[in-house]
Amino acid sequence: MEKQWFTISVYSENNVGLLNRISGIFLKRHINIESLNVSKSEIDEVSKFTIVVYTTNKWVTNIVGQIEKQIEVIKAFYHKDDETIYQESALFKIASDLLFDERQIQNIIKDSNAQIVTVARDFFVLAKSGRRFEIDEMHEQLKPFGIMQFVRSGRISVSKDEMQISALINEFQHN
Repeated sequence: MEKQWFTISVYSENNVGLLNRISGIFLKRHINIESLNVSKSEIDEVSKFTIVVYTTNKWVTNIVGQIEKQIEVIKAFYHKDDETIYQESALFKIASDLLFDERQIQNIIKDSNAQIVTVARDFFVLAKSGRRFEIDEMHEQLKPFGIMQFVRSGRISVSKDEMQISALINEFQHN
């Protein structure tokens, strides 16, 4: 089977230790978590884990089944990249003099639709949101100038199709 990118969405109660147990599921199968984001969801008091993995359809199906066995997990879904709308964000810290002395830096900022977040005496910070490859591309363009610091977020994602999680929660709460 061919490997591909999958986004796993896990809706759960917000309990201590769940992240550790979920990461253990991946560890046992030697599957690397490429990106992880945890936040509140569209449902009150329900958290959403967004996990990105590069694996086969067979393995992602198996993993989601194991995740759903966790007591606090309400429901887990997986989607291929073309079934989701997703973004990542990144911050780049660069030496201030480059902003004024290197015309190419200004072109990179403009061409990549990045934003200048702050400018200080010794550095400036750029913010870039987009697909992973867009952030990687900007990183490669800025690398020759010297990146003082770099950080990127985990993927945030919504499915193109309706996720039936709200209906499941309503049904659960009324039974």
